[in-house]
Amino acid sequence: MSRISLLIRLYHPARIYTVFRVLLTIFLLIRRRPSWLGVHPLAPRPLVSAIERLGASFIKLAQVLATRADFFDERYLESLRQLHDQLPAMPEQDFLEVYGRAFGERDCFCYFDREPLACASIGQVHRARLQNGAEVAVKLRRNRIELVVREDIRLLGWFLALLRPLFSEYTRNSIEAVLSAFRYTILKEVDMAAELSNLERFRQAYPSSGIRMPTPYPEVSSKDALVMSFEEGYRFDDREGLQRLDISFAGLMEKLVLFYTEQMLVKGFFHADPHPGNLLVTPGGELVLLDFGMVSRIPNTTRLAMINMVKAAYERDFELLVHASRKLGIVTDSVPQNELAELAEEIFRIFDSSHLSATSMQELAFGVMGALKEYPFKLPQEIIYVMRASSIIEGLGTSYIENFNGIKDILPILKSSLPRALGEQGTLWGVVSHELQQLPLTMVKFRHLVDTAHQGDLSVHLAEEDRRYLLRSLHRWLKQLAWIALLVALAFYMRGVHHPAAGWLSLVCFGGAALRLFWWSKEI
Repeated sequence: MSRISLLIRLYHPARIYTVFRVLLTIFLLIRRRPSWLGVHPLAPRPLVSAIERLGASFIKLAQVLATRADFFDERYLESLRQLHDQLPAMPEQDFLEVYGRAFGERDCFCYFDREPLACASIGQVHRARLQNGAEVAVKLRRNRIELVVREDIRLLGWFLALLRPLFSEYTRNSIEAVLSAFRYTILKEVDMAAELSNLERFRQAYPSSGIRMPTPYPEVSSKDALVMSFEEGYRFDDREGLQRLDISFAGLMEKLVLFYTEQMLVKGFFHADPHPGNLLVTPGGELVLLDFGMVSRIPNTTRLAMINMVKAAYERDFELLVHASRKLGIVTDSVPQNELAELAEEIFRIFDSSHLSATSMQELAFGVMGALKEYPFKLPQEIIYVMRASSIIEGLGTSYIENFNGIKDILPILKSSLPRALGEQGTLWGVVSHELQQLPLTMVKFRHLVDTAHQGDLSVHLAEEDRRYLLRSLHRWLKQLAWIALLVALAFYMRGVHHPAAGWLSLVCFGGAALRLFWWSKEI
């Protein structure tokens, strides 16, 4: 399909209307409104059907939204979770065009199977053999998929601007954070060079994890194709195949949980999509991790704040919970103290030991998001990815291990890893030794702080939410001040006017200024 034909299809009025109906449904459900200008949200099944017709970008967006229990009720979540990212193979002409761009005139393969092993919305995987005899898997991205994704992102931006009046400041920040994270993730996912980089960094970051990862061949890879070693094994959800292997599933799950603990709490660089199709078990009992398109990096400040939030929830530490929530951008200084206290009590209740023993990881995640639903707070997308990965891992465990429970079997490992993730030492001497080692660096930082302040260059960085709050407050303050000054000036002007009504008008202006000043002082 030519570029012009593709653009005509993407911007066909029927497709534009379908995009509008899907996004309006999502936004109405988030705001819990029955309609907008007489248009009602789609029911769960029609919504899923419309998303499937729209293609790759919207399927990926729906998969992200399927984790948001703070946005949707269970009927919609259940339907969104049924979405399958499976499409027919590329037409022959598209295949030849992509293959030609990826490999050109180079004779890279002595064998290449044109029948794909798997097809998804972003690309398809073929089995091949390099000239040196190495068995490889070749992941080809769909023809012009980057153009499709970029145009769909443009449509999302247009409709977000159109439907902006539906949202309060809090909700708008939350949905914009989701779409911003989605835009970044999907643009990386359609670039095979980005996936190659993720795979190489993963292999370097976790060399002794006990989890096998494919070996990449960067010399024959490009933006259109990722060539890596072909890994054989049974999918993690292939019960029949795995039962023929004499392996310990408890050992596999422990290895997987420890690997993800290292990713999420210690390194902050993690594979955000550990679904069964991306995990293989070899005949020798090794775990193989595939598909590095959806890889997320948690900034160090976010990771530490997330860890402190879990720690605060365990220890019922209100001050630490509020501090960590502000660091994460969940709350700002504008949130009323009583609402903060109510949210803290709800989080403490969810993490109560008697409650945890009877719940699952997914129920815990949905409980936290459900608690946020009732208050004007937002949940950063990085935490959503962590919750999603945790609930998927729990689902893998419950498939094979009787009485496996994410809270009972995973959270204790997370809790025991908190000191290491926070850089704390286990003994008093360990703490003293660590602080002594850090002392020279601390002194250098302190001197730099004093010098910066002395030179008048000291600057304070505010979180985006706090900056917006301060600017809104300053705008209201200046607006009130301007009205009071105007009324006082009019009052003095009227006193100099020779007219019977001038005195009364002057008093009215003075009275208006006094009332505004009184209301303003009450607000402050």
